Amino acid sequence: MAKRGYHHGNLRQALITATLTLIEEKGPTGFTLSEAAKRAGVTPAAVYRHFDGREALIAECARQGYEIFGNEMTRAYESGQPSALRAFAATGRAYLDFARTHPGHYVAMFESGISVARSPELYAVASRANGVLETAAEALSQHIPEAKRPPPTMVSSHIWAMCHGVVELFARNSPGTKVPFPPEDLLESSIGIYLRGLGLLPPDA
Repeated sequence: MAKRGYHHGNLRQALITATLTLIEEKGPTGFTLSEAAKRAGVTPAAVYRHFDGREALIAECARQGYEIFGNEMTRAYESGQPSALRAFAATGRAYLDFARTHPGHYVAMFESGISVARSPELYAVASRANGVLETAAEALSQHIPEAKRPPPTMVSSHIWAMCHGVVELFARNSPGTKVPFPPEDLLESSIGIYLRGLGLLPPDA
C-alpha cells in the first residue's frame, strides 16, 4: 500500500501534523524523527525531502502556529474596537484560547527552544503576532502624556508574560494547581491591577 503522505502529494503537511500530535503527547524533545515519519506513513528517509532534521520540522510547526496566532490576535483586537480597553482585554483572552485549541503549536512556539530568529519567515510571523499586543498597548496609553507614557513594548511584554503564566499554571490542566476561578478571570484581574498601577486605565474605566 502506498504511503499516505507521499501518495497524496502532501507529505510535508502530513509530517507537520504528525509532529504536532507527538509534541502534544510527548513534548518537543520526547520523540524522534523516525516516530514522526511513522505517524505520517512514510520512511525516515522521506522526511529529508522537506526538512533537514527534527528541529527544522518543529520550527515549521512554530511558524504555522505563529501565523494562526497572529490571525487570532488580530481578530480579537479588532473585535474590541473602538474601545482600546476592550480590544486590549480581547487579545489576552485570545492568547488563552489559542493555547487551549492549538496545544502542539503553542508548545512548538514557546517551549521547544526554537528561536524565532532561526529563519526570516519565522521571525516575520512572530513579529506580526507580537506587534498586535504592542499596538493594543500603545492605543491604550494615548491618554497619558507622552513624557510619562510607558513604552508599548514593555507593557506588551509584561502582559505576554502574564498570559503565559496563567496558561502554564491554570489553563493546561496542570496537576495540583486548581483554583476556584476561571483562567480568564485570573488574567483579566491581573491585567486590570497591572494597568491601573501604570496609569494606563483612564479614570472612567
